[in-house]
Amino acid sequence: MTKYYLECESGVAGDMLVGALLDIGADEKKLMRVLCSLPLDDFDVEIRRVRKAGIDACDFNVILDEAHDGHDHDMAYLHGHEGSHHDASDHDHSNGEHHHDEDHYGEHEHSHGGDHHHHHENGRHDHSHAHRHLSDIEAIIDAGQMTDGARSLAKRIFRIVAESEAKAHAMPVDEVHFHEVGAVDSIVDIVAIAVCVDDLGIEGLIVPYLCEGQGTVRCQHGILPIPVPAVQNIAEAHQIPLKRIAVTGEFVTPTGAAAVAALRTEAALPSVYTVRRIGIGAGKRDYERASLVRLMELEETESENENGDAASESRKDQAFRQKGETAGSDADERRDFIWKLETDIDDTTGERLGFLMQLLYEFGAREVHYAPVQMKKNRPGVELVVICDEETREDLEAVIFTETTTIGIRRVRMERTVLPRREEEWNTVDGPLAVKIVELPNGQKRAYPEYESVLDMALRNKTSYADAWELAQQYIRARQL
Repeated sequence: MTKYYLECESGVAGDMLVGALLDIGADEKKLMRVLCSLPLDDFDVEIRRVRKAGIDACDFNVILDEAHDGHDHDMAYLHGHEGSHHDASDHDHSNGEHHHDEDHYGEHEHSHGGDHHHHHENGRHDHSHAHRHLSDIEAIIDAGQMTDGARSLAKRIFRIVAESEAKAHAMPVDEVHFHEVGAVDSIVDIVAIAVCVDDLGIEGLIVPYLCEGQGTVRCQHGILPIPVPAVQNIAEAHQIPLKRIAVTGEFVTPTGAAAVAALRTEAALPSVYTVRRIGIGAGKRDYERASLVRLMELEETESENENGDAASESRKDQAFRQKGETAGSDADERRDFIWKLETDIDDTTGERLGFLMQLLYEFGAREVHYAPVQMKKNRPGVELVVICDEETREDLEAVIFTETTTIGIRRVRMERTVLPRREEEWNTVDGPLAVKIVELPNGQKRAYPEYESVLDMALRNKTSYADAWELAQQYIRARQL
């Protein structure tokens, strides 16, 4: 089964993603035909090979005239340092309420051969659309000669950005004014992403997390902390984990985050796979960590693992599932598998651990608990234990690495025996009562009142929790399960 994995260890921006898509095999000529059909002001597109940290990569660059250029390569000015030689009036780094020209990310280190220039001119120099609404941008996309799939994806990416801006500024989506996201280069980047994805037939991406830097970035109305509100809102709305890295700089742009949000379908790599193709896209800002994004086409495979034959292990899992599904009332137990994650922490606060527990449950943990331990040099610490499914394991590991100082997580795949269970809600004279009913191996049934239901009963009857619990037990005994 073919899957696509997007590695964002250096963040992601629109131009970087286009470069990776072209590098992995998207049709460059088809892309240029679509871009030339867009009703936009003059622009050039340059596609060339560059080296970043010695790695060969594809660079996709939209070249604008002085009136449209965001001048986004003054790193000192961009990240809020005083004393930059550029005057602030020379920089309009806004998209409505947003920041700089988001998709010019990471300076070129070295160019070598294979340069391509494509010029597009529609004879217009109308700058009256410097600020656009979402409807204006959708009209531009509708006018382009592209497939319905590419058109739909481009609109979806823009809407995700619009929704993030609307939330940041407490206004309706249709009233958001775009400047940089509505500017020529950003429209070209997003349409290019959509066209390339459609051409490659990519139906989803595996993206475990996005790496983001630290510090501040300059916007139209001042200096904002990284990640900027639009990126933060996209990550929240689409539950994309962010992994903070100890490097000053903005590594995730709103366009990059929105593209990931529109395309991300999985968070975990297959347990065994082969790599069929790799595409590497380069950015343009110069940070300590080379601005590269890597896209891999994977083929999920079966092979021997450290415990023996993976195919045999898969057959065992299937047999256990079938036993629970087909045995019906004759089955006295069901087996399945879970992951147990462990790590020891000795340099954090109780408040941070409380937030971590809440976040782990939000990302799908089955159970989370802490145990006091004595660590090296007899330092007091806590052991974090998380129980989870295969589908959520990598997301939860990313949360632990992001929210704690740990540098390693122990994990073990565990088989467990699970009793058949069901949930019911009973109508009583004291109000609804939610219970969980389990069946023991000998056929006997037990019912357990749910905490929230007992609490509601106590509040309704203005009694203690203990009295409400006993009342719930009376209802359970009366049912004679």
